[in-house]
Amino acid sequence: MPPTAPRPIVTTSRFTAARGCVSDVALLARAIPLFPVERGMQLAPLAEARAAASVRIGWAALFLKAYALVAREMPVLRTWLVNGLAGGLTRRLATSSESVATLAVNRVEDGEDRLFWARLARPDALPLPEIQAFVADCTTKPVEEIFTRQFELEMVPGWLRRTILRWNMNSTSRKRAARIGTFSLSTLAGMGATNRFHPTICTTSLSYAPLAADGSCLVTLIADHRVLDGVAAARALARLEETLVGDMARELRGLPAVTPAAARQPAAA
Repeated sequence: MPPTAPRPIVTTSRFTAARGCVSDVALLARAIPLFPVERGMQLAPLAEARAAASVRIGWAALFLKAYALVAREMPVLRTWLVNGLAGGLTRRLATSSESVATLAVNRVEDGEDRLFWARLARPDALPLPEIQAFVADCTTKPVEEIFTRQFELEMVPGWLRRTILRWNMNSTSRKRAARIGTFSLSTLAGMGATNRFHPTICTTSLSYAPLAADGSCLVTLIADHRVLDGVAAARALARLEETLVGDMARELRGLPAVTPAAARQPAAA
C-alpha cells in the first residue's frame, strides 16, 4: 500500500489596504466598457536616436510625452464621461484643457510588490530629461514622499475609498484630472512581458511590448467605448507612431551633451 501523501498546509495573511486600493480600482474599471486597439509600430529610428542620445531617456518617458502631444491634437483623449445623479439622463462629457498622465509604478516594500500610481501634469510641455527624472523619482525616492495621496486613500475604509474614487471619476472639477489623470501608462516591457489588457479608470490607457530586434513594437491602447470608438483609437495610435519616430527622435538627437560635472548633479525633483 503506497504511503499517504502529506496534506497541504494552508496559511492565511491579512488583506492589506494596499491590495484593497488596487482591488477597488479594478472593481470600478469593470463598470467601464473598455476595449483594446493594437498597432504594430516600427520604432527603429527612435531606438537608434535613443541609443545615440547624450542622456539616457527611458521608453516610458518617450511614450508619456508622445501620447500627450497626440492628446493635444485630439481633445477626445482628454475627455471623460460624467454620470449625473439621474444616470443616463444627465450624462455629460468633460474635457480637460491639459493632459495629466498617470503612470503605474511597481515598488518592492518589505519584500512585497506594491502598485502605485504617479501623476504628471502636462508631459507634452516638458523636456524629456525632466520626464525621465520624474520616472526615476517614482522608482527610487521614498514611497511615503512620492505617493502621499495614495497612502492617505489607503487609510480610509473600503466603502469610503470607492465613494471617493467614484466621485472623482464623475467630477467636472479641474482637480479630477489631477486625481485620476486624463490617460494612463502601464507596461511590463522592462520585464520582457506584455500586459495587453489591464484595468483602468482613465478614458484611455497605453501599454507597449518589448522592442523586437528589428525595431518593431506592439502598442496597445485601451479605450472607454462610451467616449470614443475604434476609429479614433486607431487614429491616435497612428499619430503616436508618427510622433515617436518624428518629434521624439528629433528631441533626442538635439539633447545637449552632458559634462562630467553636470552628470554628478542629482536629478531635479
